[in-house]
Amino acid sequence: MATTELKPVYLITGRDRPKIHRALRRLRDRIGEEGVELLSANDAGGDDAVAACNSMGLLGGGRRLVVVEDVERWKAADTKAIAAYLGSPAPDTVLALVAAELKKDSALAKACAKAGDLLVYDVPKRRVPEWVTKQFSDRGVTIDQEAVRLLVEVVGEDPEELSSEVDKIATWAGADPVGVSEVEQLAAGCAEVPGYELTDAWGRRDLAAALTSCQTLIERSGDSVSRTVPSLIGLLVAHVGRVRDCQRLADEGLSAREAASRLKRHPFYVEKLFAQSRNYDSDELRGAVVRLAELDHAVKGGSRLAVDLELERALIDITRPREAAVAS
Repeated sequence: MATTELKPVYLITGRDRPKIHRALRRLRDRIGEEGVELLSANDAGGDDAVAACNSMGLLGGGRRLVVVEDVERWKAADTKAIAAYLGSPAPDTVLALVAAELKKDSALAKACAKAGDLLVYDVPKRRVPEWVTKQFSDRGVTIDQEAVRLLVEVVGEDPEELSSEVDKIATWAGADPVGVSEVEQLAAGCAEVPGYELTDAWGRRDLAAALTSCQTLIERSGDSVSRTVPSLIGLLVAHVGRVRDCQRLADEGLSAREAASRLKRHPFYVEKLFAQSRNYDSDELRGAVVRLAELDHAVKGGSRLAVDLELERALIDITRPREAAVAS
């Protein structure tokens, strides 16, 4: 099969950094490392990139590749210089411009699309779990969907961070499947609030697990208790609010997948919220919101008790089974 002829310019952009790295690797393999020059838009402008292309073209001896990273930083003058160069590019020289994010209708994107190729490697937020599953599959490892959801919650949605964790977990797993326990043991938390264990325990009305998770989060936090507790309260308030939203949407007749579309969140996550919403009636969720507001007042000076004790008391009130709540 004949090899596709290389074009004078490629603009490579998107959040899927692993795929961008692979695209660059293919270009470098086609041309050879001895013909590659790497630049950064942090210290190289459009004129510098053009000069590199023209000087490499004068050297002869086969194909040449100039790679410029972070071109989203460039200004109008840099774009103008590139557009002028692409009117008559140096023979046997390929210019690869890499941007973390660049609109398709930007002047630079239009100039590159006209003379070469615009390669967009993005991971839509709604499809991050699907992307993670494929990353494991590409490495010959199977992972269940609850483990995928957990990995995204723990690490966050950045594809580069996720790819690094996938590499680590897949290497450890070998030929064995990956489940929730493996993610819990191995994944390094990069997400802003790693409180999924607490919210999950509350959602299934598991009081013992909720109290244990709360204490673990306080102990593992690098901040003082006085700073950590308000963060956990904020986490609970936001989560209870989302569960209430899902309960209302379910009452309207929406499915979890339809609600995910409306809420612009992952279907796996919204399915979990729907399941949790069935464990509480509307009065209980309303009461939980009021109790958390009282807790917020208490930890901000409205009580003389220790803030972590106030949090535990509130958790007991909003998590305990219905029978216990009614009996009190």
